[in-house]
Amino acid sequence: MVVAWGDGAQLLSSRRLGVSGEMAMNLSRRGLLHLVAGTALVPAVPLSARAQAYPARPVHIVVGFPAGFGADITARLMGRWLSERLGQQFVVDNRPGAGGNIGTEAAVRASPDGYSLLFVTQTNAINATLYDRLNFNFIRDVAPVAGIVRLPGVLVVNPAFPARTVPELIAYARANPGKINMASAGSGSFPHVAGELFKLMTGVNMLHVPYRSNPLPDLLSGEVHVEFPPLPASIEYIRSGKLRALAVTTAHRSEVLPDVPTVGEFVAGYESSSWYGVGAPAGTPDEIVERLNREINAGLADPKLKSRLGGVVLPGSRSDFGQLLFDETAKWEKVVRSADIKPD
Repeated sequence: MVVAWGDGAQLLSSRRLGVSGEMAMNLSRRGLLHLVAGTALVPAVPLSARAQAYPARPVHIVVGFPAGFGADITARLMGRWLSERLGQQFVVDNRPGAGGNIGTEAAVRASPDGYSLLFVTQTNAINATLYDRLNFNFIRDVAPVAGIVRLPGVLVVNPAFPARTVPELIAYARANPGKINMASAGSGSFPHVAGELFKLMTGVNMLHVPYRSNPLPDLLSGEVHVEFPPLPASIEYIRSGKLRALAVTTAHRSEVLPDVPTVGEFVAGYESSSWYGVGAPAGTPDEIVERLNREINAGLADPKLKSRLGGVVLPGSRSDFGQLLFDETAKWEKVVRSADIKPD
């Protein structure tokens, strides 16, 4: 059975967006996005003067993960670019804990003046439904600034596993329901929800095995069979033959593994990826958000920075990034609820 996926915006409950059901039905997807994102107050100082004066002091980029993680590394690369372009330090402020929620709350509670930014990841979109009681509303309280990069995941198996293609994996899973162990980095993590999306769209039954540490050692030894890790974390194992890549999880093939198909080539409509971008507290002045968007997009067009970011860069307007946040939050809401995923 393959599940058909419709308009992602229709999946996000109006309760989580903070509007009434009647109001939600009467709004277009973009209209609803603009409503909940909020608008900045018109400043007393002329807009051009405010934009030229910003930034007048160091800017903090709050990252909800420890130093050395992928989000932290990417935030530092973009922070260095912005520091050089704007003449003030953009300092990474690591606030790990609660799956990134501690950092997110710190950022959205900061003054909306452009001096506290949030490094946004796909985890924010997942957490919006994964956690029942958050002290913020991700869509309402975060103003989208700009996307940075999209990174593929990869469906890998132990080389001794009998399936060599995605169709063979689906057939084997249907013939052996519940006997395939699917590892992840923890309940609600990107590898977990990517696997649950695969299960929902194919109708297969694989047993989820969450780890509090890296599951790759057990995958390499054959104690677990399948995982959907980020491609950068597994690429060397794939190249050395220690893991077999069945497919990448993005909509298009990866330049890193051009001969490896996408999951979507066999499961129509499947796509899952990790991504990074920048947000700001809702109410941050428009001219500051627009200036940051321009400078980030300039960085994404720079060949040197682009090559260091890896993956597929996400240039575009702040509305483009806002639409991504809205669609991804809606998408993962359905997965979290359908699979009844609970945080560790």
